[in-house]
Amino acid sequence: MFLKSWLPIESDSHFSLRNIPFGIISTSSSPTPRPAVAVGDQALDLSVFAAHNGFSALSIIQPHQSVFSQPTLNAFAALGRPIHQVVRGYLQSVFSVDTPFPHVLKDNPELQEEALIPLRLVTNHLPMQIGDYTDFYAGLNHAYNVGVLFRGPANALQPNYKHLPVGYHGRASSVCVSGTPIRRPNGQILADPTADPKVPVFSECKKLDIELELGAFVCKANKLGEPVPIGEAADSLFGLVLMNDWSARDIQAWEYVPLGPFNSKNFGTTISAWVVLADALEPFMSKGLDSDTELLPYLKEKREKNMPDVKLEVDLITESGATTTISRTSSRNLLFSFPQMLAHHSITGCPMNVGDLLGSGTISGVEQSARGSLLEQNENGKVSIKLEGGEERKFLEDGDTVRIRGVCGEEGDGLVCFGECVGKIEKAVGLKF
Repeated sequence: MFLKSWLPIESDSHFSLRNIPFGIISTSSSPTPRPAVAVGDQALDLSVFAAHNGFSALSIIQPHQSVFSQPTLNAFAALGRPIHQVVRGYLQSVFSVDTPFPHVLKDNPELQEEALIPLRLVTNHLPMQIGDYTDFYAGLNHAYNVGVLFRGPANALQPNYKHLPVGYHGRASSVCVSGTPIRRPNGQILADPTADPKVPVFSECKKLDIELELGAFVCKANKLGEPVPIGEAADSLFGLVLMNDWSARDIQAWEYVPLGPFNSKNFGTTISAWVVLADALEPFMSKGLDSDTELLPYLKEKREKNMPDVKLEVDLITESGATTTISRTSSRNLLFSFPQMLAHHSITGCPMNVGDLLGSGTISGVEQSARGSLLEQNENGKVSIKLEGGEERKFLEDGDTVRIRGVCGEEGDGLVCFGECVGKIEKAVGLKF
């Protein structure tokens, strides 16, 4: 369904009128972070818009307009999905070519001048204050590929894998917005994994990797001891972002037994700046991967189409500027949905809070070209990845930039996209002991 706007919007824009993603921006002239939505190549400053009676025709939001003067989206998210839907719909109508509210913005050049800011002039910030971050492992093909590398085909998947969304608690403090440089970590590694006895050395990471993921933000808290039922879990999710959960594979190989990843995953997780609301993704819901396992009742969803179909691409850009698309896949390659992740996470009575972030786990397809990590593509360092310009990679080098993009829909209908999730690798800190 194509929605036409009075505001010029290119047909290939990531931020069509069909989208209306929310984020946090600042500008050089107004450095205080505040909420905005992206429309075409513009950001609508919601703080200015609200202050100049932009929501005058939407009575339901008027008692809550202070949420648009906050430095994060948490307060707006906490209003709940029915409010998100109404606000997004209202903003779509304000920008519509035949808007019923022309006085609000279309015929208000003064407010346009003050509230509409070219995206190239804004600085993006983390959209939410993230209290907790949990990373799941719901990408079946990735889990199988990695399992084959380390345990062989017969034992690639652990017995529990298809029964529950496997996950671990990540580090919220190192989640950063797209464009933030990522410092190569230092840590303990085994220089020679075949040696006996096994004695680690202190070194910069030599196997720095990516993980192509989606992230979901929680918008509804539950009390300690009260699980979120699977039938209500979707209403507790605000929207999605792109995610790159950077991984130090050599540090991970030494540290992960018996409690799982630790320092190998806590040095940086990059997310895209704009939150695509759950309602914007509704037209693109589809079926995820089939499972041959009967789930326990608390994980059974009534809805068969429980996964948005996001077409995902990963580009590796070398310091010379050569760009290679190293992966193309779809979010349909997940075994569990975000509502299932939330229902499982809270089944013990774990309290979730507004702003909590859930990572999907690495999303990989079956084909070599659809794998969402370098570890899978290079078979744990055995195969080199050919890049444009004649360069090769096994893992990331200093100066490399990784860019993730996600697209829903077709160009002629108005795209619903996420912008970009970008990070550039910086040299490790030199440490002497």
